[in-house]
Amino acid sequence: MNIMIVGDVVGRPGRKAFSRYTRELRLKHDIDIVIVNGENSAGGKGVSRKSLDELYAAGADVITSGNHIWDNREVMGLIDNDPYLVRPANYPDGAPGKGWCIYPYKAKNIAVVNMSGRAFMPDMDCPFQKIEEVLSEIADRADIIILDFHGETTSEKMAMGFYLDGRVQAVVGTHTHVQTADQRILPKGTAYITDLGMVGPWNSVLGVKPDIIIKKFTTCMPVRFDLADGPAVYSAIIVNIDDATNQAKDIKRIFITE
Repeated sequence: MNIMIVGDVVGRPGRKAFSRYTRELRLKHDIDIVIVNGENSAGGKGVSRKSLDELYAAGADVITSGNHIWDNREVMGLIDNDPYLVRPANYPDGAPGKGWCIYPYKAKNIAVVNMSGRAFMPDMDCPFQKIEEVLSEIADRADIIILDFHGETTSEKMAMGFYLDGRVQAVVGTHTHVQTADQRILPKGTAYITDLGMVGPWNSVLGVKPDIIIKKFTTCMPVRFDLADGPAVYSAIIVNIDDATNQAKDIKRIFITE
């Protein structure tokens, strides 16, 4: 089985790039399942029914998110009704939506779990304690477990990778929008990368027009984050999982620039 996990899709430029390349990559690499982080897919912040439908139509099977999931209020009316949209599981009890889902594929049940880091991120429940609860809950239901760990610091994401090594098939980091070159199979068999990167405008600062971010840093004044346009970047990884043992055999990095 080949599972492709795609980095944060940023606004309309990101949705267009996701649509442009995902079908091609599915065919080229014989992809079975596509998981994508969509938390910035609607105007660069949050999700909408339109942005989610575009991602599904372009080939997404499961959509994860992060700290921007609530930025577009439209999400409140759809997150409880979309079976394959997940938000960080370590939001406190009472938050809408769910932190994991089970995606059935042929004879396998693939659990996709979303979690948020806490270093330089909004206050959340402990992700290390919460993942233990989730693993206990899905132990008898999932053949394969994938974690999207949405975090700011490399150390926290690496710690989570080693913490779960051998207990899940893959731990992938999201949130920083810059792909790291440390994809590997950890010692006990878990596929890992610190950050998937993003799908969005290449000539930008994390998807935003560079002059806006430069102004923010040089003046310390509030600015409106307008998305850049132009050539796109498409960032993802492909994890190959042995059908007989459910063990991760290989992780391959995808990085396309126009």
